[in-house]
Amino acid sequence: MSSTTVTLETGSTLGEQDFAPPASRHAGAGTWGLGEQTEFERSQQLALMRAGKLGSVHSWELVTAVDGPGTRMTVFMNGCPLRCLYCHNPDTFNMKDGQPIEASELIKKLKRYKKVFRSTGGGLTISGGEVLMQRAFAWNLLMSAKSMGIHTCIDTSGFLGAAATDDFLESVDLVLLDVKSGDEKIYRALTGRALQPTIDFGDRLTALGKEIWIRFVVVPGYTDSVENVEKVADIVSRWRTAVSRVEVLPFHQMGTDKWKSLGLDYKLEDVSPPTKEETERVREQFRARGLTVF
Repeated sequence: MSSTTVTLETGSTLGEQDFAPPASRHAGAGTWGLGEQTEFERSQQLALMRAGKLGSVHSWELVTAVDGPGTRMTVFMNGCPLRCLYCHNPDTFNMKDGQPIEASELIKKLKRYKKVFRSTGGGLTISGGEVLMQRAFAWNLLMSAKSMGIHTCIDTSGFLGAAATDDFLESVDLVLLDVKSGDEKIYRALTGRALQPTIDFGDRLTALGKEIWIRFVVVPGYTDSVENVEKVADIVSRWRTAVSRVEVLPFHQMGTDKWKSLGLDYKLEDVSPPTKEETERVREQFRARGLTVF
């Protein structure tokens, strides 16, 4: 799957570059929680976050052919309740490590690229970290996009799905739902959390008639067994009326340096990416259920 990526730095004011290099995402360390910030300033920031006017953002980029249809403005939020062993953005784990960005700044960018979205069938995707950690901020962006006729999408593990009200989901056109394992023990070993909330969220999305793209990462020694993939396929098949595609993604080592730079214990350093044959075998298991697979 080919893609074209444009990175714009995040900060208190967003950069004004257009479609130009560098072709990699820039992550800022942020300033939240540092000693020079007063208690009053912190309380002001928290009030703005609760109102959905301020968010903790890792970065944002314009990207084609991933994160949903067409050219997307993908906003990566900071803060996640999971600790996935294969996460390639561990610098999004903590909300305090993001850049404080006003919703109005990102909404201006949405307006600026509206013609691009319209011509490519693209739109806004909010990813993470975990988008539902900052529901009010995300909802503000999603509703603003919808008011401009822009397609909307969230990328989520579903673990915090109960926090997404029906009103919130009305502003979402597409959900990229990460089903990390079909086996409860493997899921917990990979993420530190339970699988059931993701299943509950998928059930709810299906009942609401929301379009779902499933994402599944093939991690050798963890998620790649025939038995585990069958369990994932069992779960996904119950959402057949809502799932329009399944994306099978091979594990990679591109986040290794980030784990080391953050002083985190990276447990998958000796795990090799799956072969093309192994990845295709997983895809065929989903295809055997009548699912559209990429």
